[in-house]
Amino acid sequence: MSYVDEVRDAVATIPPGFVASYGDVGRHLGMGPRQVGRAMSLLGEDTGLPWWRVVHADGTPPTCHEGRAPALLAEEGTPMRGARVDLERARHRWDSP
Repeated sequence: MSYVDEVRDAVATIPPGFVASYGDVGRHLGMGPRQVGRAMSLLGEDTGLPWWRVVHADGTPPTCHEGRAPALLAEEGTPMRGARVDLERARHRWDSP
């Protein structure tokens, strides 16, 4: 399995209303946040992957896909603090790598 497939599979498990940072995904998979970001950039929007649930370390939503992430997060009821996700309440945690 390629690292892109690993990232896709991990992100697909983040439930609605929750998020993970690029670093969270990387720690879960044993890779760096930039590698996660690269994998995300290689995955097309038409894959059905909830790309908007992967945010920056400070909770800032991604700006790709015409900046639609904040609206998609709001639709799912993701806890926010202003323009950022409230990571204390919304961070997804995997049970094991």
